[in-house]
Amino acid sequence: MTDDQIDWDRLRAARRGCERFFSGSRPLSIRERLAALTAADPGLHPDVYGNGGPVQELEQRTAALLGTEDAVFFPTGTMAQQVALRHHAEQTGNAAVALHPLSHIERHERHAHTQLTGLRGLWPTTEQRQPTPEEIRALGEPFGSLVVELPLRDPGFLLPSWEELTELTAAARAVGARVHFDGARLWSTTAHFGKRLDEIAALADSVYVSYYKDLGGISGAALAGDKALTAYARVWRHRYGGQLYQQWPAALAALSGLDTALPELPGNVAHARTLIPALAALPGARLQPEVPPTHEFQLWLPHSARALNHAVLTLAERERIWFVPEWTDAAPGLAMAEVGLDGPAREWTAEEVTELGQRFLALVAAAEEGAGTTG
Repeated sequence: MTDDQIDWDRLRAARRGCERFFSGSRPLSIRERLAALTAADPGLHPDVYGNGGPVQELEQRTAALLGTEDAVFFPTGTMAQQVALRHHAEQTGNAAVALHPLSHIERHERHAHTQLTGLRGLWPTTEQRQPTPEEIRALGEPFGSLVVELPLRDPGFLLPSWEELTELTAAARAVGARVHFDGARLWSTTAHFGKRLDEIAALADSVYVSYYKDLGGISGAALAGDKALTAYARVWRHRYGGQLYQQWPAALAALSGLDTALPELPGNVAHARTLIPALAALPGARLQPEVPPTHEFQLWLPHSARALNHAVLTLAERERIWFVPEWTDAAPGLAMAEVGLDGPAREWTAEEVTELGQRFLALVAAAEEGAGTTG
């Protein structure tokens, strides 16, 4: 590893060799993936262009979970969201979309909503939080749809309260707008809201969910809503190039995630709350948000990303323990990483996390001392 970048091949190899995981989990090999797929019902046949087979079963189960009339499988969430926003713009006759400037649609989809669909974004707020109903009402110009990302990842996996969410969606509807939930990680929000998935989805006209975030699928997403939306979505999925000949491997992996990973998410969130104080107590540590609403959040430490990433690799190679990877510099001497306390984190106690954190910071100090010596 050089001083200014991560040796990704070495880091991935170290991760595969780890025996304990704190943030994240061990990546499955292709052989393991294939073995899991062979556990499917032997009488199940592949889909053909998304019709029948595991894809149809997945769409039906997703619609049932979300309490919607129907759901449509998409190869990517980016494609699903563009179709949803296009539909709402046509239904309302308004191409303006109210959304957060730190949302996935704005920051990580190459502005597909403007480049492909001719929509334009309006920002209710630039603050690092969810928008408020007052900000929606004060936008000053009409808009056709409101996008709410649940949780809002880039500022720290932020969620509003249930009351704030209901008031926010009501404010959009009061001005004639439709509501779309970017629910890539919606699966993990039920504990925070104290509501079922269908109760949450009922606040929106369309909901996108991911099958690999939190559920451990291979790929794929769904767009859920009423039958008018899903009929439109199937047409535009084809037009956007998303009607693949067969998508049963991704669908089978997603169905497995619904069976195995989804029921565990509330427990993951509950156990994460017992570990978070140990992380927050590390010297110089800061969490964003201070009280995470799910099992995912940001950890900030007063060290360089280079030293922190060195320590991650050293800990993985020496002790076969995977801590918190992929640190990025936010300012000189201050770095941030995203933490996801998935199923493997439930094997850790708060006391063990304290001890692990201390060992990790000792490795960070050694890396910084070494950099100073060689510099």
